[in-house]
Amino acid sequence: QAQLVESGGGAVQAGGSLRLSCAASGRTFSKGFMGWFRQSPGKEREFVGNIGLRWGSLYYADTVKGRFTVSRDNAKNTVYLQMNSLKPEDTAVYYCAAAPSVAGIASSYTRERQYAYWGQGTQVTVSP
Repeated sequence: QAQLVESGGGAVQAGGSLRLSCAASGRTFSKGFMGWFRQSPGKEREFVGNIGLRWGSLYYADTVKGRFTVSRDNAKNTVYLQMNSLKPEDTAVYYCAAAPSVAGIASSYTRERQYAYWGQGTQVTVSP
């Protein structure tokens, strides 16, 4: 089994930045995708961005494109979400997820049910 642990959440003012980390332990994979999702109270969990573990391919939701960046450190089994120019609308619990050993392009892996492993979530709060 694989375990995912998010960290780096917190409170920040609008326009500020945060970097979230997702550390994988136990069974890890060199192929597939790592994704970031978020969920606000009263809303469905939504896709934020993902990265291909083998080739480093990237895909982002339109709401965060140009502000958020997904990156990886394969040696550390860690994926990052750099969030810049944060807006109050970005306030949510952010989740890291893994879709191991799947084939396809990054834009095809945007749905919650496609990811087999999930972290516990980390709170991000952006104040006006």
